[in-house]
Amino acid sequence: MLGLERRQKILEKLKQEHRVYVSELSKIFDVTEETIRRDLDKLEEENVVRRDYGGAVLNSYISEDLSFLKRSLINGDLKNLIAQKAQSLIDDDSTIMMDSSTTCLTLLNFLRTRKNLTVITNSIRLAYDFSGAPFKIISAGGCLRGKSFALTGTLTCNNLKNYFVDYAILSCKGIDIERGVMESNEEESAVKQIMIAQAKKVILLVDSTKFDKISFAKTCEFSKVSILVTDKEPAFEWRNFFDNLRIKLIC
Repeated sequence: MLGLERRQKILEKLKQEHRVYVSELSKIFDVTEETIRRDLDKLEEENVVRRDYGGAVLNSYISEDLSFLKRSLINGDLKNLIAQKAQSLIDDDSTIMMDSSTTCLTLLNFLRTRKNLTVITNSIRLAYDFSGAPFKIISAGGCLRGKSFALTGTLTCNNLKNYFVDYAILSCKGIDIERGVMESNEEESAVKQIMIAQAKKVILLVDSTKFDKISFAKTCEFSKVSILVTDKEPAFEWRNFFDNLRIKLIC
């Protein structure tokens, strides 16, 4: 088992039990305790867990409305995997709306070789970081949420309604078969709803830690999603669900 997959399973166990022990994990995964300690150290570096004597506990902020800087530290490996897969979906000359997620920021790094891309975003961080990139970047305008570097509000939504694009590329806080796609705050969820409405296709970038996770504000039903890109194959229930809705799954 690869280290990335093992760490994902450790996270799943943490979400169920909130605490894990090195000795127990060593037996479960049939690896040395030193290997498990390295796994937990890696997860701690990503700010997902907090190490304590003999094991680790899940950080309490996992369900919170996190700042951009904190989100950028979490699941970096998974975001890179998703971005690598998603880049093949975007052709030259595409028009795109992107939200303020760190996963979209990661994806844009992989799209630097595309020609004549137009990117409309409500992220001031994305617009700043790629100011010298070979894209046409259009800022959505609006009121700044300093915590997430996201522009939101009536002005943002009204400005976005003036454009029609090939793709809306979004991430989210959690997904659930019954509850749909969810976000941690209403303001950013409302912006994503407009992006979805203005796009021919909706690409959802969601790492495996967000499956079966409930968050505060509903963004949309899955019927609005065209393609879902994740880092590993989800459970059969999810695969069957996506098949029935004709959502293309890339993992």
